[in-house]
Amino acid sequence: MSDIKVTEITWDSLFCDVNPKFIAFINKGSGGPFLVIPVNKAGRIDKDYPFVDAHKAPCLEIAWSPFNDNVIASCSEDTTTKVWLIPDRGLTRTISEPVVELCGHQKRVNTLAWHPTANNILLTAGGENTLLMWNVGTGEALLEIGGHPDQIWSIGFNYDGSQFVTTCKDRKIRIMDSHTGEVVQEGMGHEGVKPQRAIFTRDGRLVTTGFTKRSERLYALRDASNISQPVIQEELDTSNGVLFPFYDEDTGLLYLIGKGDCAIRYYEVNDDPPFVHYINTYTTSEPQRAAGFVCKRESIN
Repeated sequence: MSDIKVTEITWDSLFCDVNPKFIAFINKGSGGPFLVIPVNKAGRIDKDYPFVDAHKAPCLEIAWSPFNDNVIASCSEDTTTKVWLIPDRGLTRTISEPVVELCGHQKRVNTLAWHPTANNILLTAGGENTLLMWNVGTGEALLEIGGHPDQIWSIGFNYDGSQFVTTCKDRKIRIMDSHTGEVVQEGMGHEGVKPQRAIFTRDGRLVTTGFTKRSERLYALRDASNISQPVIQEELDTSNGVLFPFYDEDTGLLYLIGKGDCAIRYYEVNDDPPFVHYINTYTTSEPQRAAGFVCKRESIN
């Protein structure tokens, strides 16, 4: 695909998500639009290609439902989260009416994540430093979660959805119970003041990315019972872009992707010291603007 004009807003999101049917990109345009393109479409994307006219202000993140390849959620600076139904063959016209609009945050909605094992459950983080757990089927906020004194940078569920992990501008990493919203464990993350991110591995450990005090990028593997003390930590480079970790739960492979980078590093995470094993680096000729990780429910031809 070519001629896709990815948004240029300065926000630490990858602006892309993909599933076995569709690729979605947050694109340039007035308000908060995003494109949805069938994965089998090749070639140039026409400037008049239909899109999702999603929000009144910039769209910050999009995420496909893990249960329905036609359902995608978007969140925005306009304080709303919206859920959209995409036809099987893709869009034939621009759409602006969501299946449901979720209104509960007082400020912009920074990020979102679908529950991996409970259908229609969506977690969102707002600029007022609160989390909301939604039932998308009814539009009801099931749980409001406080406890973060500053901006929430990232959220992510564990393998069975019983817990989720957050990173925050106060540099703390928190593991929270998905049913109660209570903090199960917390500890200090990376020392740098720039955004950091955290994800669970399948066995319940944490992979985090962030910066040192000297603004060097790094990753760490952490035990969930002792978050503040990394099992292993490695400094990588001095690039400015936030590192986004992607983890393959079936193979144990970890991919580190930085927006603006020309490289993707990948590793194997296992139980053998030093626990994170470098494999290789994939390089590109152009800087990366967006990235997504496709699930394995179906193969893509």
